[in-house]
Amino acid sequence: MNKKIMTLMAVALLCASSPAMAASVADNMDTIAENYGKVLKADSTDVIKKGLQAMRVAALDAQKGIPTKLKNKAEDSPEVKDFRHGLDLLIGQIDGALALADQGKLDEAKKAAQDFKPTRDTYHKKYR
Repeated sequence: MNKKIMTLMAVALLCASSPAMAASVADNMDTIAENYGKVLKADSTDVIKKGLQAMRVAALDAQKGIPTKLKNKAEDSPEVKDFRHGLDLLIGQIDGALALADQGKLDEAKKAAQDFKPTRDTYHKKYR
């Protein structure tokens, strides 16, 4: 009997924690912003790579959601597709900066990261 109760409690905890683990679009954007600052101030390739990787993970996760401003739009609406396209652009930029960081080119990677700002500004105007 004790094993059944323990199993049920474990399942209940896992089920309850799963939704809490999923980040919202806003949470992912906060993660991107926080790591963007770290990337620009990085003084080692390890720090910049960790920040860029965290940004990439958050951007990929954000693509799965819909920002609050678009909650009334369908998944296949032009606005949602454009929002996700903006994240595709950002991910491509992150990948470019990561490639530079992987080559040990810290200054070039930081310069490439500065190019994220116009992408952010363009899509924030539309969907924030």
